[in-house]
Amino acid sequence: MNTLTTPTAEYQLARFPRRKNDLLRAWDAADEYALSHLHEQSLLTQDVSILILNDSFGALSVALADHGPTMMSDSHLAQQGTLANLKENGRSEEDVRLLTSLEKPSGTFDVIVIKVPKILAYLEDQLHRIRPCLRTDTVILGAGMAKGIHTSTLKLFERILGPNKTSLAKKKARLIHCEPNLELSPGDSPYPTSYKLEGTDHQTTNHANVFSREKLDVGTRLLLASLETSDVPGRIVDLGCGNGVVGLKAAIQYPDAEVFFVDESFMAVASAETTVRAALGDRAKAQFRTMDCLAAIPARSIDLVLVNPPYHQERGVDDAVAWQMLRESKDVLAQGGELRMVGNRHLGYHVKLERVFGNCSVVGDSSKFVVLKAVKR
Repeated sequence: MNTLTTPTAEYQLARFPRRKNDLLRAWDAADEYALSHLHEQSLLTQDVSILILNDSFGALSVALADHGPTMMSDSHLAQQGTLANLKENGRSEEDVRLLTSLEKPSGTFDVIVIKVPKILAYLEDQLHRIRPCLRTDTVILGAGMAKGIHTSTLKLFERILGPNKTSLAKKKARLIHCEPNLELSPGDSPYPTSYKLEGTDHQTTNHANVFSREKLDVGTRLLLASLETSDVPGRIVDLGCGNGVVGLKAAIQYPDAEVFFVDESFMAVASAETTVRAALGDRAKAQFRTMDCLAAIPARSIDLVLVNPPYHQERGVDDAVAWQMLRESKDVLAQGGELRMVGNRHLGYHVKLERVFGNCSVVGDSSKFVVLKAVKR
């Protein structure tokens, strides 16, 4: 738990899920910059309507809770973190309206604060979604660390919303000041997109914030090839499912198995469901769930967990998410159940698997990636 100091108050905030000795803060300098600017420009009037995009763990939403903001995010963890931090600071869950990335906000807003996401396609889709919420006097404020704001970022704002300029940097953060141009005709969002899954007649569906959105990545391809050596499972989890290609391959190879597609991204789960339903229709024995890792999967109920783990949460790079995936995979696996994962060779996942499972073997490899297998004994 850390203290965020704003021009008007202090707030106790933590990242989510909460971990002991977490050294990473639940906000960054761009959050601080945005809140200071809103205060200095006297924009936080009593009846101001505010829309917030991509609030990582609720720092902006908690600090602006007096104004009943709407917060829109693709992250289940961001939403849960926002709710937890509201409670920590004596606020009600009803003080902030939460929307997923697949929704479109209704009405117009006086102030829109956009934390600039890492993926440009996701920003493009978001700007299209919020364009109907603009008035000529809407204040549009982009916020991000300077290294994440590029010429391509500013061109997207200009093409879809209107002309803009950036602020001076403070603590390596910048603001984007965008002026709404309601005369623009930027068209519709180009997302979701699709591509044909190689070796099949199936099309993938890929919403804007989905990993491997344009083509099958090398690591996933290697993991798919390794499935040929799996024992026949009854229940499978595609953990961090993305567009669902790993779980789809498993469902095709093992038609009697029940497959759970799990991700913390709303766009990922929606992509996976559309991909699988289009390929298998009523034959699909599948469930699609947005959740924190494997929190809602019963213990000792799964035969096979398939995962291509991330090495970061939001923009913070660490291995906490991977550790959580491995530990919770062991919890949900039945005796004799198997975890199969792919990762970069240099990340040393075999050491983690040995520590968690007590065993590890290589079932596929290339010059950069390795597929590892661990069995619950």
